[in-house]
Amino acid sequence: MMYYSRKKLALVILTCFIGLLLCLPNFMSAPSPKIPWRQVHLGLDLRGGSYLLMQIDLNALTKNRLQTLSDNIRQTLISKDLGYKDIHSSDKDHTISFTLRSSSEKDAVLKALNAMPKAVINEFSISAAPNDQITLTLSQDAMKQRGSDAIAQSIEIVRKRIDATGAVDPSITRQGEDRIVVQLPGVDDPDRIKKLLGTTAKMTFHLLDENATNPDFPPPGVTFMPMMEDPSRKLPIRDHVEVDGSELTNASAGMDQQSGEYAVNFQFDTAGAQAFANVTKNNIGKPFAIVLDNQVVTAPVIRGVIPGGSGQITGGFTVQKATDLALMLRSGALPAPLKIIEERTIGASLGEDAIRAGAISLAVGFALVIVFMLVFYGRFGFYADVALFANLILMTAILSLFEATLTLPGMAGMLLTLGMAVDANILINERIREEVRNGRTPLNALQAGFDRALSTIIDSNVTAFLSHVMLFIFGTGPVRGFALTITIGIVTTIFTTLCLSWMLIIRWYAVTRPKELPV
Repeated sequence: MMYYSRKKLALVILTCFIGLLLCLPNFMSAPSPKIPWRQVHLGLDLRGGSYLLMQIDLNALTKNRLQTLSDNIRQTLISKDLGYKDIHSSDKDHTISFTLRSSSEKDAVLKALNAMPKAVINEFSISAAPNDQITLTLSQDAMKQRGSDAIAQSIEIVRKRIDATGAVDPSITRQGEDRIVVQLPGVDDPDRIKKLLGTTAKMTFHLLDENATNPDFPPPGVTFMPMMEDPSRKLPIRDHVEVDGSELTNASAGMDQQSGEYAVNFQFDTAGAQAFANVTKNNIGKPFAIVLDNQVVTAPVIRGVIPGGSGQITGGFTVQKATDLALMLRSGALPAPLKIIEERTIGASLGEDAIRAGAISLAVGFALVIVFMLVFYGRFGFYADVALFANLILMTAILSLFEATLTLPGMAGMLLTLGMAVDANILINERIREEVRNGRTPLNALQAGFDRALSTIIDSNVTAFLSHVMLFIFGTGPVRGFALTITIGIVTTIFTTLCLSWMLIIRWYAVTRPKELPV
C-alpha cells in the first residue's frame, strides 16, 4: 500500500477533476442548450411550492364496479333470451339484485351468470332466494384488491399529468391505503394542477334512448346526464358503453376547420377503431353522445360510417381547456375521483431562509472540522482536509449527475457526512501515532498504521451503508433524502480517505523521506 502507480495516481486525480466539472452546473448557467447541464434540484422545503394530499374515492370505485356488472348482467341475460325484473344495485350492501321473469328460468339464469368471464364473476358470490330473487354480492377481498390497484394506477396517471405540465422534479408518493401526497417545488399557484388532478377524465361513448322523456322516471339501463355547456339540459344516456375512452391511443388540441373553434382530436387503437366503426355503421341517423365524467360533452347525430378510429370533440373549448383535456385523455382516466383533503403553499421566502440557514450550518461545520484536523494532526490533518473538500465536491457531483432533489434533511445529511468523513483519517492517524510511540521507523509506522485501521474503516462504513440503504428503501419523504445523501457520502468518503488522502501522504513521504513523522 506504500506504492502508487502512475495509472492509479492519474485515476484518482481524474475522478476528482470529473467531480469538479459535474459540480459547475450548480454555480453557472449552461453555455449552450445542446450541452447536458445537470443540476441538483431544491426540494419543497428549500425552494417553496405546493403540497397536496389527495384521497381516492373508494365508494365511487365500488359504485362504478357495481354499475359495470349490472350492465354486463343485462347484456348476458338479453343475449340468452332470459328475462328479469327490477334490477338494481346497493352501494351500501355492495350487492346487485334482480327478480326472475319466471321460476322455470332459474337454472338457466344461474348457468348464464356463472358462464360470465372469470375475471368478472370471481369477484362476486351468487345467491338465489325462494322469491325468485337473485343477488350478487361483491366480496371484501375483491374490493380491497381493486382499491390497492386503483391507488397504484392513480399514482402513475397523476405522474403523467404533472410531467406533461412541465413541473420540475415533482414528488408523488403513496400514504396509507387510499391517499396520495404530491409535492410540487417551485409551483406557487397550483390551481391548474389541482383541476388536472381532480378531474377523473373518464370518457365513454353512448347511444341515446330517444323514447325516454322524463328525467324523474328513467327506464332501466338509462341515466339522464347534464350537458357540459348547459347543466340544466339533460339527455337520456344508455348505460351501456359502446366505446371506452381507455382505448384511445392519442389526443391533441387543435382547431375545428368548419367552425374555427378549439377542439380535441383523438385516435383509437385497433379494437377501439373497430368498435367505433361498428357502432357508427349500425346507428346512422341516431345521436351518439360523448360523455366525460358523467357530463355530456356533445351528442352529434351519426351521418355515416367513421372508419379509421379517429374523431373530434368540440364543445366551446378555450385553448387552455382543449390542451388540458387532451393531456388528461392521453394520460388516461383515473379509476376513481381524487379529492384534495389538505393543501399547503410554501412561499419562496421561507425556502430562502431555509437555504441560508442550511448553508451557514454547512459552512460552519465544515470550517470547524478543518480547524480541528489542522490543530490535532498538522500536515496529515491538512491532507485529511483536502480529502474532505474533495468529498464534498464528489457528493455534489453525484447528486447533480442524477439530478437529485436536495431537501433540508438532505443538507443535514451532508453536514453529518462531513463529520463522519474525518473519522477514517482520525483512525489512521491515531494508529500511526501508536506505531511511532512503539518505536517503529516512519515507513513501518505508516504501513502498520494504515493496515491496522483499514479493517475498522471498512467494517464501520459498510454497516453504516447498509443501514442507510434500508432507511432509504423503507423510509418516506424527508427520511429518504437524509438517507440518500449519507449513503452517497459513505461511498465518497471511502474513496477520498483510502485513495486521495492516503495518496497525498505517500507522495509526501516519497518526496521528503522524513526521519520523523509530523504526528
